[in-house]
Amino acid sequence: MTDMRAALYDRFGAPDVLYVGAVPAPEITSDQVLVRVRTTSVNGGELTARAGKMRLVTGRRFPQRLGIDFVGEVTEVGSSVTGIAAGRRVWGVLGRSFGAAADYVAVHPRKIAPAPANLSDAEAVSLLAGGTTAMTALRDKARLQPGERLLVRGGSGGVGSVAVQIGALLGARVTALAGAGNLDFVRDLGAAEALDHRTHRPSDLGRYDVVLDTVGTEQRAYRRLLAPGGRMVAIAFDIDRIGASLGYIAGSVVHGAQRVRFFSGNPTTSQLVELARHAEAGSIRPVVDTVRPFDEIADAHRALEAGGVRGKHVLRLT
Repeated sequence: MTDMRAALYDRFGAPDVLYVGAVPAPEITSDQVLVRVRTTSVNGGELTARAGKMRLVTGRRFPQRLGIDFVGEVTEVGSSVTGIAAGRRVWGVLGRSFGAAADYVAVHPRKIAPAPANLSDAEAVSLLAGGTTAMTALRDKARLQPGERLLVRGGSGGVGSVAVQIGALLGARVTALAGAGNLDFVRDLGAAEALDHRTHRPSDLGRYDVVLDTVGTEQRAYRRLLAPGGRMVAIAFDIDRIGASLGYIAGSVVHGAQRVRFFSGNPTTSQLVELARHAEAGSIRPVVDTVRPFDEIADAHRALEAGGVRGKHVLRLT
């Protein structure tokens, strides 16, 4: 095996810059496994990177890669790896790097776990990055408690659709902001209240113990909605005002408990195992918006940019 397919782009720009091309297949080290990727999904950070708004992080060397999550089959195991055999169906998240949108990915065992047996490959990958991010944000960062009031911005998206479910699972009263066409959808996921984000401004809303921000704009206005002892967790920043947005997040530490907690997901095997357990129990369900063949990745990016998404846009490689 020498070459494989991968999603690539040779310049920053609109979805039209994307293509599926040939790159060298990865060679694993002794402490890695090789996974044949069956499905991956499109995440918001990839749109930002492709547009060139994260070039200080991604650099300017081309071609650049895409994809952070994957479901597939282990095909090769490093000599020092134990407890994993070729042929196992797994899911995983690369964390803070791209490259999962390809036929094969080389990963450390701590980045993968057995995929939920009751979910298809498309269903499983739709739950992965959003599920681990929402679980970390609400349980570990915000320490959401039963009976607390939770506001989820972007309640129908890849992270928000799982956050609504996890919030309800943890016993919170969930309010979700979403587009008008998705209000019944987020109520069905477990939101006690669903509001149109276009007609309900922050000043129209009440007080919340926890605010989960998956959008990144107007963070100052949404932080003002926190009740005494409230916590705000952000997984996004304003991509059109990156310096000001990140500066506000960093400066919010002066507000003590009401600072904006920002993090980038980097899940471990234990988190993947826990998420799989919830999926197999039916307490968290996947939400698939569309499933497309791999060579339609540009269409998937266009669809996510158009908004109104319900869950995830999935790409199928096999």
